[in-house]
Formats: sequence, structure tokens, C-alpha cells
Amino acid sequence: MRKGKSDLTRVRKKLAERKVNGECRIARRRDEFFRIRQFRRVYDRAAGKFTFNISYETHTKLTPRSLVVAEAFGLGIDEAQRFKVLDAELQIGPRDSVYITGDSGSGKSVLLRAIRADLGDEAIDLSEAQVDPEKPLIETVGATVEEGLELLSKVGLNDAFLFLRTYSQLSDGQKYRYRIAKLIESGKQWWLMDEFAATLDRDTAKIIAFNLQKIARQQGKAVIAATTHGDLFEDLNPSVHVHKRFGEEIQINYYPNEVAAECSLVREMRIEQGTIADWHKLSSFHYRGHLVVGPRRIFRLVREEELCGVIVYCYPPPTCFGRRLMLPHMTMQELNQKLSIINRVVIHPKYRTIGLGAKLIMETLPFAGTPYVEMVAVMAKYNPFAEKAGMQRIAEQQPTEGVLRISELLSDFGFDLQLLGSSRYVFSKIEELNPAQIGKLKELFIKNKHPRFKKEFAISRHQPFGKTSDYIESVKNADNVKIAKLIKLVGMLLQTKVYLLWKSTLAA
Repeated sequence: MRKGKSDLTRVRKKLAERKVNGECRIARRRDEFFRIRQFRRVYDRAAGKFTFNISYETHTKLTPRSLVVAEAFGLGIDEAQRFKVLDAELQIGPRDSVYITGDSGSGKSVLLRAIRADLGDEAIDLSEAQVDPEKPLIETVGATVEEGLELLSKVGLNDAFLFLRTYSQLSDGQKYRYRIAKLIESGKQWWLMDEFAATLDRDTAKIIAFNLQKIARQQGKAVIAATTHGDLFEDLNPSVHVHKRFGEEIQINYYPNEVAAECSLVREMRIEQGTIADWHKLSSFHYRGHLVVGPRRIFRLVREEELCGVIVYCYPPPTCFGRRLMLPHMTMQELNQKLSIINRVVIHPKYRTIGLGAKLIMETLPFAGTPYVEMVAVMAKYNPFAEKAGMQRIAEQQPTEGVLRISELLSDFGFDLQLLGSSRYVFSKIEELNPAQIGKLKELFIKNKHPRFKKEFAISRHQPFGKTSDYIESVKNADNVKIAKLIKLVGMLLQTKVYLLWKSTLAA
């Protein structure tokens, strides 16, 4: 203990002597610990070329222990040390996907900061994306509802329930996807990301990397992502790969600037025959809920033993807008023999935006068991996954006159049509109606026998859309719970949907 104190006293005495002699120059910058020295950094915008030569200086703060160490090892604590980080020429254009890898401390962040400084207002860093943690997501992106839905769908937040959540309610992976939506919305040419997907599980990181490069290339934007992880090369599919080692050592490779053909995880998946139990496992991720009546065939998408997606084919309804534009009139027996309808398609939220919806449809259509398959979907307006799978977009389905008449009566009774999807709201409003108003509603539901209404009261699974006589009798005797279900269906039928059709090459 005494020896340590004497050493410290001796070091302090020497420093005091140097200060008297004017040899100590630390005091005027004693709080500087790290400073980048930029000897050369040029960005040729016309050529799309960055030229960097970056060094940094370190300077140690004077403390009793640092003085002892400096004296013991003869480090010269009053002198700054200079380390060279990068001396290289990078060819990076405004549409490249750049992948910067290397160990922690090798200089990746320094390089990214230098690029960010040169790009100025043309670039945005993921950390700069502005978020409102308390508003529903749909309120925070896009100039319109349609634009917001499209942006959120692009990044994989294409779930009706997610649209209504707040940023603070999202998982880490969902927050990352949301921030990418904000990058897209910014309109900036360069998207920069330090520690790219570093805190995410590696499956999610690969999906986000694949989706990011796909969107950036579709929109003609540049991505520069830096990370210690080297497992994203295939999914990010960079046109420029920079691998930074410690010191000056650096390796730069250039590749064709092409969209990755598919996410690497897709190769690990297979499609096989499924059951209604598979649908129930993923049904909570579908905005239409659990009920499936009259399933014809079910297929599932699996990765090892993990259920990733489900598609349900059902028997067709007696009528459907758009069908008459493409198919001849058929009896119900003929429809059941020749036509199926895709009733549900659901992908696990973890695996969205990597083309699995289109894959599930495309690879199961030939096995649906009928020469024709139709699909009616709201999401098809914002995400053309069914068209990518080979289905033909025929028309947009507007609400029928009968549904509009019922909605007008509901408005007269004080219902907010935008809230018809809420069971609690609908039931509370029904409780406020008098018997005469309930009677008027029942009369209108009986008069406008939409197939979807009839399906709600179907008795036999062999007749999924029920008999008209059974429907009329059921509506007359319906309690408030059943009426609430019919009103919720009105809310669903008020939506504008897309009608699509697939025709087998073997169809007559």
C-alpha cells in the first residue's frame, strides 16, 4: 500500500516538473477522449464513388490510476495516439444494396457515419425514423388510409389487428418493420442502418433483410446496412459487400445489383395435406375469425415441425359478384362439381412478406379438386399475392343494394357503420333498440337474403349456405346475439373486395 502511494507521488512530481518546464500540453484538451481525423473523404456524385481515408485519435483522461499505469508502462499519457480505420475506395451508387460486416470495434460505425455525413439530406438513418408510440399504426403512416395500408403491408404488418395497434404494443421485430415503413415514407434516396437487425432472432433478421432489399430495389433506393452478423448475405443479396477487419484491413466485393430470388427460409418449407385443426391453430391471426363452414380441402405450409401457413378451400356460394362475368350459369350441383372458393389464407405473422401467400395458393390450386377456383378478398386490393399466384383479377365487388338498405336502416337507428366490426359495440346498440325497431331489422334481413346471411343459419354442413325457408324461420326467432352476428356481417359486406378467378388448363 505504501509502495503504491509513493509511486503515485513520484509520478505526480514528475508531471508537475514537466508542467513548470512547459512540457505538459494536456490541460487545454483534457476532456477530449476520441476524435476522428478526416484526412481524405470525397464523394463523387456523378460517378457514385466514395473515397475514404479515416483515422481517429484517442486521448486518456488523467486519473490517479491512469497515471500509475502510464508511468509503469511508459505510455506517454500526454500524447494522443492515432489509429487508421479505413483507407479504401468504395464504388457505391444511389441504387446499391451495401452490406458492411466485421467484428465489433473494427470501424463499421465510423464508416457509416462518414457516409451519412456526405449524403446529408439525401439520406435517413433507421434511428432517425419518427414514431408516435401511442397512436394506432394506421394513423401514423401514409397520407391516406389506402396509402397507410399499402405501406404497412409492404413491410409485413399486413394484419387487420396490427393496423389498429400502437407502436408501443409491437414486438421488437414488428417495431423494426414499422421503422422500415417510415424509411419508405420519408422519400429519401439512401437508407442507412447501423447494427442492422442485431437484436432480432436470426429467422426474423433474414426475413427483414430479404424484404428490405426487395422493396429498396423495386423503388430504386439504396440500402447501406452494417452489422456484426454475416448470416444475412443471401437474403440481403448485396451489390457491394464490405468486410471490415481491425486496423486498415478491408475486403470489398462487387456483385450484380439484382433482387434476391427468394428468402433463404422458403427452401426449408413444404406444403402438404392439412386438417381443420391446422386452421384453428392459426385462425387467431386471420381478421375474419375462426368459423369455416363446408371446407373442401385444406393444405398447410410447414417448416420442419413448425406450422407456417394454411389455406382452406370450400364449396362455392350460390351467387357471387364477378362470377357471371367469367362463367356460364350453373346449377348448384354443377357449381359444387366445377368450382371451389378460397375461403381462408393465413400466414404466421413471423413469415409474412416473403411470398408465402402466393406460394401457398399457386402450389395448391391444381389440387383443389375443381377446374375453377374463385377468391373474394379485401386484402387483395393492397397486396396482389393471389395475382402473383396465377389468379386473374376480374372485378371489384361493391356492396349489394340489399346490404346498403340494411346499412341505411342501421344508420337511422344510430349505429356508426365504421364500428360494425366490434361485437361489443354492436350488441350494446341492439340493447338500446325497442321491439318495433328489432322487428324492422328482422324484416329487412328476411327481405334481403344475402348468401352470407343464410350461411350464418345453415343447419347442415352438406348445405353450407342453408335453405331459404330455414333462414326465414331462424331470423324470425333470432335473439339479440344472432342479430348482432348478422349486423357484423353487414359491416364485412360493406367493404370493397376484389373478385379473382383461376381456370385450370384442363377446364373445358
